[in-house]
Amino acid sequence: MRLDVDQFDNLATHTQKGIDFFERFGNFIRDRSAIEVEYALKLRRLVKNYQPKKSKEDEENEFSTLIAFKNVLKEVTDLAGQREVVAENLQTQVLQGILLLSKNLREERKKSLNQGALLTQSLHTQIGTLERAKRSYEKAFREAEKALEGYQKADADFHLSRADVEKQRVNMNIRNSQSEDAKSEYANQLQITNKLQQQHYQTALPEVFNRLQELDEKRTRGMKEFIKRSADVEYEVSPIIARCLEGMVKAADSINEKDDSMIVIEKYQSGFQPPGDIPFEDLSKPDPDAANNSQTHNSSTGLNHMTGKGTTKDKLKKRVGIFGIFTGNKNNLSTDGLKEDFSDLPPTQRRKKLTAKVQELQQKVAQEQAASDGLMKMKGVYEANSTLGDPRTVEEQLNESINRLDRLRIELQRYQKLLDQANSQTCNQHSPQANRVIQNGQRASRHSNGSSNHENNHDDNGEDHPDDAGSLSRSASESSVQQAQNGLNINNNGSASPESGLGTSHTSLPGSGQGSTNEQPLNDEYYDADQPLGTCRALYPFDATSEGSIPMSEGEELQVIEVDQGDGWTRVRRFSSKGWEEGFVPTSYIECTLYA
Repeated sequence: MRLDVDQFDNLATHTQKGIDFFERFGNFIRDRSAIEVEYALKLRRLVKNYQPKKSKEDEENEFSTLIAFKNVLKEVTDLAGQREVVAENLQTQVLQGILLLSKNLREERKKSLNQGALLTQSLHTQIGTLERAKRSYEKAFREAEKALEGYQKADADFHLSRADVEKQRVNMNIRNSQSEDAKSEYANQLQITNKLQQQHYQTALPEVFNRLQELDEKRTRGMKEFIKRSADVEYEVSPIIARCLEGMVKAADSINEKDDSMIVIEKYQSGFQPPGDIPFEDLSKPDPDAANNSQTHNSSTGLNHMTGKGTTKDKLKKRVGIFGIFTGNKNNLSTDGLKEDFSDLPPTQRRKKLTAKVQELQQKVAQEQAASDGLMKMKGVYEANSTLGDPRTVEEQLNESINRLDRLRIELQRYQKLLDQANSQTCNQHSPQANRVIQNGQRASRHSNGSSNHENNHDDNGEDHPDDAGSLSRSASESSVQQAQNGLNINNNGSASPESGLGTSHTSLPGSGQGSTNEQPLNDEYYDADQPLGTCRALYPFDATSEGSIPMSEGEELQVIEVDQGDGWTRVRRFSSKGWEEGFVPTSYIECTLYA
């Protein structure tokens, strides 16, 4: 008897494949979650790699493109965060549910299969019992028929005795009884088997199949729910992602090319005046300056013995020597590499820095004043009621606060004077008279350099060379470089360089010990006294510590020989016990009054 019509094994195989597919979907969710996490990490690493470096200058003058890019990076960071949220929700809400359901499905399937196998085994056992009962009945029936046949033969045989016939009759009755017993057993087992088989196929096995069906439907339904849930995870973060994209669009809309251009203008606006027109030099006409130089050379001996005005006293300090001043006074530099008075910046940038410094000091003064007032009140309270505290404990703090306040006020006053001076210089530079003075100063400087170059190079045909002032519209750094290059033509023997800071010129005052006419008959230099461009008054004392500078005391009056060319230094002349001296002093330390 075959029992393969119930397709139990096929159902078991189908449910196993279904659970395996469901677990494969769980592996897909796990791998996708890992990809989301990796994507978020790569986005964060990307933002970190492309994050602009912070600097004080960028914070003060941030371009709209830079601000927009920073905002885009913030939005990308938020996007990375949302991808992490997606990965986390996929793991907690989808993957864990899949693993739990898969575990339950496997347990239910195993339980159902075990129950089905038990039912099938019971049915097979009962059928085996029925088969044995049937075989016993068949055997007993054949033996009963054989015993009946032997009795009939013995009863018909007249040669046998009645004892033999009776023996065959008893054997026949026994066999018939055994056959009836086997028949009854067979009938009984058949009834039991039919009942069990009916119960197996109509009740027990369908229940197992129903459980397997519910199990498979639960798996299918779980697949449906978890696919929807994985989509809902994306839906939940989509509004935030949309806002991130809107933020990127808003960042793009915030870019303003005009504002960026204004930032560049404000950042690099120097405030220098453009140079004046280059005069036409007619070589066919005699140069009065050359005649004056020749006349001065012929009468230099008498002038030198009479006064010191005809020459520089010891050395003619040229601007190339100012490089030594820059490197010598390291204490005048602030933490950001600029001078404390910002004299190395162009005028406009210097005014901005001074204004910011004044505002910063005003805030510090206000804060320190508030702290001092608070300490004063506390001291008064302690003096009124000594139980609250000892006023002597506050007195030391109060003295320190007052000292700090005094220092801040002195520094504020200094920077306010520097700012006022910078503003006044700007006003003077923009006036027509100042423009004329600057042009005259440029011409005098060209004449000075031209004569020096003529002494050093006799084949230049009297051509004018660029002076150390350069263009007023250049930046301070360009002016310094140009001055260094021009300074190389000033020195007679090439003994100075911009790096050394020793840009001096040999003088020919009698008895100066710097050389004689016999040694250098062609290189003795005699200079006409430069006409002063104005006067100046020293606001602060200055100790000359570098080559090319001269000392001055507070309130001292000096003559302005050459105005500040953007490097923060002004060439002045002073009269001392040694005679006339020329050199450079910080522009921020003096108050200039230029002639009209």
